[in-house]
Amino acid sequence: MKGIAARIAVWSARHRALAILGWLVFVIGVTVLSGQAGMVEAGSGDFGNGESGRADRIVEQAGFPEQGAGEMVIVTSKTATVDSPPVQAAIAEVTRAVHDTGATEPVSAPLTSEDGRSALLTFAVRGDPETAKDRIQPVLAAVAAVQRAHPDLYIAEAGDASGDKLIGDELDEGLNRLSLLSIPVTLGILLVAFGAIVAALLPVGLAVTAVVGAVGLLAYASHLAPAVDTTMHVMLLVGLAVGVDYCLFYIRRERDERRNGADAHRALVIAAQTSGRSIWVSGLTVIVAMAGMFLTRDTTFVSFAIGTILVVATAVLGSLTVLPALLSALGDRVDLGRIPGLYRKRAGGGRVWSAFLRLVLKRPLISAVLAVAALGALAAPALDLRTKGEGVEDLSPSAPITQAFLAIQAAFPGGTGPAVVVVKAPAVSGPGWDGAVAEFKRQALATGQLHEPVTVEVNPSGTVAMISVGLSGTGSDRASEDALAALRRTVIPATLGGYPGAWVGVTGDTAGSKDFNDQLADSMPLVFGFVLGLAFLLLLVSFRSVVVAVTGVVLNLLSVAAAYGMLVFVFQYGHFESLLDFRAADGITNWMPLFLFVILFGLSMDYHVFVVSRIREGHDRGLPTRQAVTEGITATAGVITSAAAVMVAVFALFATLPLVSTKELGVGLAAAVLLDATIVRAVLLPATMALLGERNWWLPRWLNWLPQVSHDVPAGPSADRELAATRF
Repeated sequence: MKGIAARIAVWSARHRALAILGWLVFVIGVTVLSGQAGMVEAGSGDFGNGESGRADRIVEQAGFPEQGAGEMVIVTSKTATVDSPPVQAAIAEVTRAVHDTGATEPVSAPLTSEDGRSALLTFAVRGDPETAKDRIQPVLAAVAAVQRAHPDLYIAEAGDASGDKLIGDELDEGLNRLSLLSIPVTLGILLVAFGAIVAALLPVGLAVTAVVGAVGLLAYASHLAPAVDTTMHVMLLVGLAVGVDYCLFYIRRERDERRNGADAHRALVIAAQTSGRSIWVSGLTVIVAMAGMFLTRDTTFVSFAIGTILVVATAVLGSLTVLPALLSALGDRVDLGRIPGLYRKRAGGGRVWSAFLRLVLKRPLISAVLAVAALGALAAPALDLRTKGEGVEDLSPSAPITQAFLAIQAAFPGGTGPAVVVVKAPAVSGPGWDGAVAEFKRQALATGQLHEPVTVEVNPSGTVAMISVGLSGTGSDRASEDALAALRRTVIPATLGGYPGAWVGVTGDTAGSKDFNDQLADSMPLVFGFVLGLAFLLLLVSFRSVVVAVTGVVLNLLSVAAAYGMLVFVFQYGHFESLLDFRAADGITNWMPLFLFVILFGLSMDYHVFVVSRIREGHDRGLPTRQAVTEGITATAGVITSAAAVMVAVFALFATLPLVSTKELGVGLAAAVLLDATIVRAVLLPATMALLGERNWWLPRWLNWLPQVSHDVPAGPSADRELAATRF
């Protein structure tokens, strides 16, 4: 008996009732107790980076009166000016209709656009801005009624509360639908993969309970680092992927050994000593990849890192403990509920995979060149990859709220996402202050990149002021960034920067996005180096081969590069816009490249560890490398295909959500997993290992101190006696 996985499996099989009940008690216990501890959710003060983050924290601590959620209504005529009677009548009706709802503060006087054809009315929703979306519907209905009464005009509402109501509700509904659909979709694929109901239910049951248990643990972890609300959806995504994978590999290996003639005891021990060992090595590798997100020092990424690490660790724990106990208790009854036409007694990857692999290994050099060329072609657009912050253009172009935002942005540049200049000084009042503000306004408007309205608000103690000014552009494009640069580098230093004792910083959507981008750019080399370096070391120790470690890292990088290229091709170049219901933009969402790298590298390494472990197992039995490759790939091809199908199906569901960032996430993950399971694992990996031959297992003499890790199950009289001693 070698390895902790095999020893845990034997203990669990001997004490299966304790192992199964212990797992249930663990999941239920942490879930119930987490309700007592409560989840600490990240607040506005926990977000923000650089200058904008500091400005946000100053404002939060300055004691400003709580502001209601801001709303805007635009009234536009294609043929008349704002001063015309029909437009004036519509403005009066909007003002009266909004006031009559009783849900808002007084409506401001209308602001007229430069072309004179649009008027903008602003107001705030009364009460807590966090719950304003629950009170905005009567206002939306009132504005819509005015629009129906004036079909020759364009009258639409947009703002914080209406955006949360229309887009937030749609997103929440989509995420909930995804959570509900992902489980039956996964179960359906597993029914096809196993052809038996019980065998298909086991991975789903363990993955779901692992996610539930990990969410309970997240509540405790949130007291150390606050959690963001989307973390649990990411945990479900990753938890289903790795939890199902681990169970698939474990169950399939146990079933294969039974079909090959091993008794139930030996089959379980072999599965534990091979697939079980691969599970904890793979899990550790995935955890290392996820831990790279800590280096960003960003609240969202830190929350994602904690959540994904917890769910992967919980899935590994369940796979190594309760799964062997369940398999021991069920025995051959794991094949109960056989589905006619789907259940197959024959193990392995099937004739198709065997024939395809023979073709690849017959011409390994040509196969490798073609695979690299295909991945290179897919990755080529990534050379043009640009990033941008999230903005109005990331919403569905068919959504009324999107059309309203764009109309307001076109008529009143900067009105939907103004910059906020925060000034902290001993006193922000008096003639000196008034003169500084007047000069700031004059120079800002003179740039042509900064626009009205310019408003000033001072906190009750008179020490902090917020000056709001409109930016050119949409809030997330190059024009907005240029306007922000002019504000920070030219206007502020020449005006407010010289105010006595003042600290001046800029916040707002554009400033926050710019500072977030800058911090990501600084941290990405650290994240990439950390993940790649530790993954290399884990592979080196696990397989005692420098070549296997290097090829593993390189192959996974090729998968990630191809995913980047496909994102640029689709979302930056604008292919499949109508199919996916999005509008192409001049860049990919700024947090996407790093997040995709971490997730994809971890999941790709998951496959790599399982496949190479099976190949190394054959090599340790004395098989030539090419034969070991053939046996290892063929034996794992079917289960890799099933695992990849689960991931692709679940990830693809994200492409149905309304935000471009979620579509990018779904398309990027699904495409990368599909490529990884086909071109990389089925063509490039076997072709590369066949070309390298015995050089695959090269280890310098000075590294001989690394621990010896057996990938094969010992055979012979002594091994049989030891195996008999563990019989349960």
